[in-house]
Amino acid sequence: MTIVDSPYIVLVGSLIAQWLAARGGDLLRRRKVGWGADDRGDFSIVQNAAFVLLALIIGFSFSMAVSRYDLRKSFEEAEANAIGTEYLRADLLAAGDAERVRELLAKYIEQRIAFYKARDQRQVDQIDADTAKLQAKLWSTVAQAARSQATPTVALAVAGMNDVLNSQGYTQAAWWNRIPEPAWWLMGLIAISCNIMVGYGERRTHPYVLSILPVVVSIAFFLIADIDSPRTGVIDVTPQNLIAAAQAMRPR
Repeated sequence: MTIVDSPYIVLVGSLIAQWLAARGGDLLRRRKVGWGADDRGDFSIVQNAAFVLLALIIGFSFSMAVSRYDLRKSFEEAEANAIGTEYLRADLLAAGDAERVRELLAKYIEQRIAFYKARDQRQVDQIDADTAKLQAKLWSTVAQAARSQATPTVALAVAGMNDVLNSQGYTQAAWWNRIPEPAWWLMGLIAISCNIMVGYGERRTHPYVLSILPVVVSIAFFLIADIDSPRTGVIDVTPQNLIAAAQAMRPR
């Protein structure tokens, strides 16, 4: 795990770094003899341009995080549909193979639900290992059925199992698709630079003024990191479709 995997560390770290940057800019201002009218005008242009750039980057980063969050939700729905469809297509197989596939799918969907709810990396590694074993058993079962009875109906069940396995891969790829860490560092450097300019351009030292921008930007960083982090923070992807599918698959 990295720093950006914990939204709370991002919140506290960015708040402290930006506040220190604002105080550092204020100290630089005190050492300067005075502002000329032309100096202050030129500085205001640069300062406003930096603020606009920071706002644009935060907006683009938020949009990237939201799109990735929506993608994870879409793949969760697609995965639940694929598993539910294959559970029904198991009836196309022979009685013994159908029972075996349904039994394995019931265990498999529980592992997929656990994948979404897991927060510890060691637990995730164990879930991935168990999922891979179940996938091998599922594919072996339908492949054996296809070899023993090569009919279009059995081929339909095999295609459905292929969708189940592919959907898990798409989900994993979506969870790995995060905002690049270098983009976080560059965004942080721009925020620090803006806070230095706030402290440097202030006419009088006022602690509340120096704290406004660090607090606002840190909250924005926290929200972006929270949405972009699948396993930590407040906002996460609830496997509601998988849970509904699992409940429908239970014998009544």
